[in-house]
Amino acid sequence: MDQEPGCAECGGTVAPDGHCWDCGADQEDFHAHGELTIEGGAGVTDRGHRRRVNADALALTEAGPWRIGVVCDGVSMSPRPERAARLAATVGARALAERLTANEVPETALTDSVRIAGRAVTALAGPEPTAPACTYVAGVVGPSGLWVTWIGDSRAHWLPEHGLGLPLTRDDTADSGAISAWLGADADLPEPHTRSLCPSEPGVLLLSTDGLTRYLSDADALRDVMRTVDPLPGARALVDHALSAGGQDNVTALLLRVPAPTAQNSL
Repeated sequence: MDQEPGCAECGGTVAPDGHCWDCGADQEDFHAHGELTIEGGAGVTDRGHRRRVNADALALTEAGPWRIGVVCDGVSMSPRPERAARLAATVGARALAERLTANEVPETALTDSVRIAGRAVTALAGPEPTAPACTYVAGVVGPSGLWVTWIGDSRAHWLPEHGLGLPLTRDDTADSGAISAWLGADADLPEPHTRSLCPSEPGVLLLSTDGLTRYLSDADALRDVMRTVDPLPGARALVDHALSAGGQDNVTALLLRVPAPTAQNSL
């Protein structure tokens, strides 16, 4: 990202240490590294070596028996992509938790959450000729399997303890390689893709941005680097690999554990 965003509180100039010169407010988007954990899940995000601001965002939450993760990547050519990504992740995860708690089926809850997140990002539009925008991928692990939804080129993979890994998403990209779908005011009405899986063994669901998959796009290579299905060490290992390989972009990896009892049920 080449833009120089101002302070989130007052619009002033942000110092290299991530605090506003004018009001002193701490700027979360300038933090080089962040981690989130819940029971059975963890996410790690890093600014990388080439970016001033981390325009990736993640959210993790629990809702009864459900474990929920959302990962978003701000579109670098749009204004304030870091705000778009953070808002989409936060709003999407909250909407998912509310709907699953209200006993919506996961497919419907996922689709609804994308559209709610999309409306929130659309509301960020200002006078600029382009609007804030981001990708979106969300995953849910529950008593009878796992579900994912996505828009853009952030990805989901199923990584079992043993056996072959599996990509669960397909990038929304044009022939030129540019993304063809995103959340934002200048996007079409979100038409999210959804997929479900009932694994036959335990493992993890991985959600990630292209800062990881530009270096590791193969499911089995991801698992080999991860080395463990323990979410926090696994997510750290994936992010560390991307940084060691060049870290040209922001990088985020989120893992949700799929334990054996869940894996033994059927959809």
